[in-house]
Amino acid sequence: MNLDRAWRIAATGFCFAVFGLGGLVILCVLLPLLQLVPGKTRRLHAAKNTLHYGMRLFTGLMAFVGVISYEVRGGEKLRRNGLFVLANHPSLIDVVLLMSLVRRPDCVVKAALWDNPFTCGPVRFAGFISNAGGPGVVDDCVASVRAGNNLIVFPEGTRSVPGRPLALQRGAANIAVRGPLAITPVVISVSEPMLTKGSKWYRVPQRKPHFILTVHDDVHPERLFDHEPALAARRLTDWLAQFFSRS
Repeated sequence: MNLDRAWRIAATGFCFAVFGLGGLVILCVLLPLLQLVPGKTRRLHAAKNTLHYGMRLFTGLMAFVGVISYEVRGGEKLRRNGLFVLANHPSLIDVVLLMSLVRRPDCVVKAALWDNPFTCGPVRFAGFISNAGGPGVVDDCVASVRAGNNLIVFPEGTRSVPGRPLALQRGAANIAVRGPLAITPVVISVSEPMLTKGSKWYRVPQRKPHFILTVHDDVHPERLFDHEPALAARRLTDWLAQFFSRS
């Protein structure tokens, strides 16, 4: 093992520790302080923006210590409110990168994260949407975007497996169709597989991974598929799978 890789293993462990500690700080310190902000809406906006800036700092930390490098193409398209951001999901840190780029971020998260001591702080702090909400999840997502939040969703539902075709779930398409909401697609590519599905944090690649996030122009589903909602969602899911596979 060369010195560079040994350093990146240690630096990755350090970043995981910082992330976990940050979650506890949010839960034990920032969440109680947030109650001092008057008004529910103002509290929620403050929480989401605090998390956004926290993710920017954490992304900067990962780059500074040499865990990753990254670049953003078309990032100006994310400097708006009320976006429905759909992205592919090659790595565990995709959501961190995206949340560092959009203000007032919102996400649909697994219900288990609400009970994890290291993640429940940020999740509760920012008022993220639980995927355990049943049919109401779609309505919650549409309402979040219309309220001016920037909703980040990975249509795959989980990290992709290198070398396998993308398998998209229909939830993201249902949200876009039933809104209707314009989609802001973000294609994430990485030079070396890192923190992929099922991989251990200490299995760092031989070379430092370089992430490229390419923000594409908005897509308007209602202009592509003039069908009843269920069929339009199926067609849009197929279209998204082809889009992310060829990009």
